[in-house]
Amino acid sequence: MTIEHHDSGEILSRAVVHGDTVYLCGLTPTDRDLDISGQTEEVLAKIDDWLAKCGSDKSRLLSATIYLTEIKLKPAMNEVWKAWLGDLDRPTRTCIGGVELVPGVLVEITVSAAKSP
Repeated sequence: MTIEHHDSGEILSRAVVHGDTVYLCGLTPTDRDLDISGQTEEVLAKIDDWLAKCGSDKSRLLSATIYLTEIKLKPAMNEVWKAWLGDLDRPTRTCIGGVELVPGVLVEITVSAAKSP
């Protein structure tokens, strides 16, 4: 079974496809001046883009790990997350608070998804 690496650099690949599974690296917002809702929206848009590039979409999510600088940001982030998923089935998810991220970054999200048939 082949392994495809997308946008590989010295440290990581932005995405890896193995068989019918897509793995995305932890994605962070570009605009660090946004609040948690805005940063989450930006990261979820990046996830949409990467999944599409790899032959999947958010309806095929398997799991997600969300890192927040402060756990008190979770309720606002959850509202954006729920709106993004709409009526879709939910993936497994872990949310970790109190993580030190790059200055100004409030959220980092990594996901895995099945490829679209």
